[in-house]
Amino acid sequence: MSEIRYIAIEGVIGAGKTSLAKKLAEKLNSNLILEEFETNPFLAKFYDDRKRYAFQTQMFFLVNRFKQQQELNQEDLFSEFIISDYIFDKDNIFAYMNLSGDELKLYEALFPMLQRDLRKPDLVIYLQASSDRLMYNIKKRNRKVEKNISKSYIKELSEAYNNFFFKYSSTPLLIVNSTDIDFVNRERDFDELYTQIFGEDRAFIEYFNPVSGE
Repeated sequence: MSEIRYIAIEGVIGAGKTSLAKKLAEKLNSNLILEEFETNPFLAKFYDDRKRYAFQTQMFFLVNRFKQQQELNQEDLFSEFIISDYIFDKDNIFAYMNLSGDELKLYEALFPMLQRDLRKPDLVIYLQASSDRLMYNIKKRNRKVEKNISKSYIKELSEAYNNFFFKYSSTPLLIVNSTDIDFVNRERDFDELYTQIFGEDRAFIEYFNPVSGE
């Protein structure tokens, strides 16, 4: 396994991607790249009417993520670690869920050209949680833009994420069952996960099923 310098964290809405990214960045004193979902003017409308606003939402995210990821190629060489709360490839998950017809064809023509020269993470962490836990986290953080997210959408999204990572082979992958742990408020949970991330002799794909700290 090569040296880990660039870590990207993935998971369904409410999985704790940003929270874990921030904790890791603080511990490692690293450069932190966060997805700028709040700048997407179509997102709240998308949760109200997926079919009508899917294409606008998707294209805004695609361009914004591409611009962010492009900057990684110019990163300061003295920055030892980079932590991100998303991977560029995740854009495909939402595209194939929400687009169809000519809109999907246009997306499929654009995505490979944008993806081609982007830097790949040294490790991707996929936070996998139950729909009930995801909905609990979403309601607890109470973001205005997420107030109309339904449990059925979260279930659909979870299935799409699981299918995506079942076939994923672009980078080393650590799949974490995060349903019953709290790496934000319980240091024991975070320390166990941290040890797993930087463990020696790790396989290309690994599964981590931690025991709750309670």
